[in-house]
Amino acid sequence: MSTSPPPTDVEPVEPVGQDAADAAQLAALGYRQQLTRALGLWQNFSVGFTYLSPLVGVYSLFGYGLATGGPVFFWSIPIVLIGQGLVMLTFAEASSQYPIAGGIYQWTKRLVGPRYAWLSGWMYTWALLITITSVAFPIAGYAGPLLGYPVNHTTTVLTAVVVIVLCGVVNLAGVRRLAFAATAGVVAEVLGTVVLGLYLLFFHRHQGISVIGHNLGAGGSGGQVGAFLAATLFSVWIFFGFEACGDIAEEVKDPSRKIPRAMSMTLAVGGLATVILTLGLLLAVPDMGAVLSGKDTNPIGTILDASLGAVGAKFALALIVLGFVSCVLAIQAAATRLVYSFARDGVIAGSRAFSTIHPKFHMPPGAIAVATVIPAGITLLPSASVARIITFAVVGIYLGFQSVVLASAIARARGWKPSGAFRLGRWGWAVNLLGLVYGVTAIIVLSIKTPANGTGFFDRWLVPISVGIVFGAGILYLLIARPREHIRDDARVPAQAAEPVATGTEPTESA
Repeated sequence: MSTSPPPTDVEPVEPVGQDAADAAQLAALGYRQQLTRALGLWQNFSVGFTYLSPLVGVYSLFGYGLATGGPVFFWSIPIVLIGQGLVMLTFAEASSQYPIAGGIYQWTKRLVGPRYAWLSGWMYTWALLITITSVAFPIAGYAGPLLGYPVNHTTTVLTAVVVIVLCGVVNLAGVRRLAFAATAGVVAEVLGTVVLGLYLLFFHRHQGISVIGHNLGAGGSGGQVGAFLAATLFSVWIFFGFEACGDIAEEVKDPSRKIPRAMSMTLAVGGLATVILTLGLLLAVPDMGAVLSGKDTNPIGTILDASLGAVGAKFALALIVLGFVSCVLAIQAAATRLVYSFARDGVIAGSRAFSTIHPKFHMPPGAIAVATVIPAGITLLPSASVARIITFAVVGIYLGFQSVVLASAIARARGWKPSGAFRLGRWGWAVNLLGLVYGVTAIIVLSIKTPANGTGFFDRWLVPISVGIVFGAGILYLLIARPREHIRDDARVPAQAAEPVATGTEPTESA
């Protein structure tokens, strides 16, 4: 009796040229090419940029930053950008050598080991799934006034669920549709941040530039330093998303070179757009005292109405809604690749269902279902519960980031010599250690200064408690299920055909 090879879910296509080199690089890392490799530098940047989304961040958090720290909160932007720049450089080096879907999980697995990577990926996966909810949940606040429907709990939930499901459909349709939608999101981001910010700066200034050097009484009994640290969360909550460029690595052409560039472009352009829009909004505030006293609780709305009029404000609302939707789409895409990467390695329950590639769309429907159903399900909980759950989102992402920074430092101590197209060279140790100091500091500030959802002990310390709950659940899963890597047959390259470290390209860039 003869046996036939196991069936594959996708008909193999013989790659040529750059595609062949990319497939060979992936094979050297142990995996067959199954996803569609169709993205260039611009599309890779677009996914990362719409995930970072300065439009979503600034419009959501401007009122908080100004009321908490006064106009001086503006200076949190360069501080956080420098810190996240160190993290980004660490990611760029790891992703250049290991351009594999599921970024953080795959990088830490190769830098340290499977158990470390499993916990890192577990924390980051839940952070992404919850972040999808946290971005989708406020959309009704902008879509309602734009489309003329009332904003209440029911419409808030319905809007969030509809957006999450529609984004799931777009993600299922394939990476080219994702790239098209992300490109449209970039246009909305530029119009809603850079163009509007410059318009406000040139034509609707009510404050002098010196205002960004003052807190104007914000902070109260907490003191100026405490108020500024709390207001720094404005920037901490915005400047991530560049890691999504690495999450979709198996769909990017020449990933070792292009992913580091796309990451740096995402942070640089996102930082510039945030500076322009934040400065424009600050100088356009008609009555700063009303915002700081709490009398004006919606300074964005006040500014848009005063500077753009009814029609212009509607256009701005349309851009904001598009920005929110494209942000949900990009985060969902990153979460899908991470779930797929976990499942392809066989280290989570339901691995086969979550890692099976659809023969037409070349996407994993099971992983997309996870990134759709769980975030949508969270929105159906009572509002107070949703508010508490999404508190974990940003700190979970920062923990995932720091797991990579720490893993890079551990790997260097063990003798790791990066060999990707992008290398930090002699600056590697300094970048890793300074990035670790920044990240730990940010996590502490998040734990202490994140606004509480109530007055009880649980609400006051919800950030570290939520971290403990998710981390503890991951430890229990490791102890009970004892997952072991078993890459599915149709995705695995025979061990003898794989090389331990391969980039498919000679190093040409270094920091």
